Amino acid sequence: MEMGVLGSLVLVSGRVDLTPSAPKPRQLLAFLMLNANRMVRASDCIKELWDSHPPKSSMSTLQTYVLHIRQALRCTAAEVHGRTLVTQNHGYQLNVAPHSFDRFRFAYMDRLGQEAAAAGRFQQASDRFSEALALWRGPALQDVRTGPLSRTHLVELEETRKCVLERRIEADLRVGRHRELLDELAALAVQHPTHENIHAQYMLALHRSGYRPRAVTVHHMLSSALRDTLGIEPTPRMQDLYEAIKSGAPELDVPALTPRIV
Repeated sequence: MEMGVLGSLVLVSGRVDLTPSAPKPRQLLAFLMLNANRMVRASDCIKELWDSHPPKSSMSTLQTYVLHIRQALRCTAAEVHGRTLVTQNHGYQLNVAPHSFDRFRFAYMDRLGQEAAAAGRFQQASDRFSEALALWRGPALQDVRTGPLSRTHLVELEETRKCVLERRIEADLRVGRHRELLDELAALAVQHPTHENIHAQYMLALHRSGYRPRAVTVHHMLSSALRDTLGIEPTPRMQDLYEAIKSGAPELDVPALTPRIV
């Protein structure tokens, strides 16, 4: 059985799509997936589905939605024995094997990448981070109307995805792929005009590719965006990188010295 939230909602057994089509059961299934292997209180399920305006029949309706999900799971071997979606302590728990859930695989590949980077194996780190990012099929739960409790998970997932992307770029810089990164970093700098680490990576890639004036310009654009949007100046570490690039500091050409600003 395959489950997924990194894009559209996925519940597949073999070649059979088991994903509920009705909006509320889909929303409940997505919420249970986001809390996989943890007990979710029925009151939290009600909050997720109806926010602060639950119907008087919310508990019985919730139980009906749980039944719909169980019916979708009924052809899986685990659910025949009642092990996939269990009821306990006035709540529900969706039990998921780590290899069958894209969110768990994403976290696992990220962890492997971080371990490889810590050991100085940057090509391996880049590969693992790339595999983690390849699991994303679009914005998380892009085809599900999510409630207030799920939105916190979605923000966390998106922030983690961005961090993994930065870690992959950092690993690529460590192995000398500065020229290959220029287009990607240019697009990211436009998407995130006040993100210092992305701009630092872009400046470093430009500097190592022989485009020092463009790297200086990127810093000026970041400084303007920070002042206009947030009313702040770049951090001292960002300023140090700027000064090092302006002076052509030779240590910036050594991949092992690739800086992380934030």
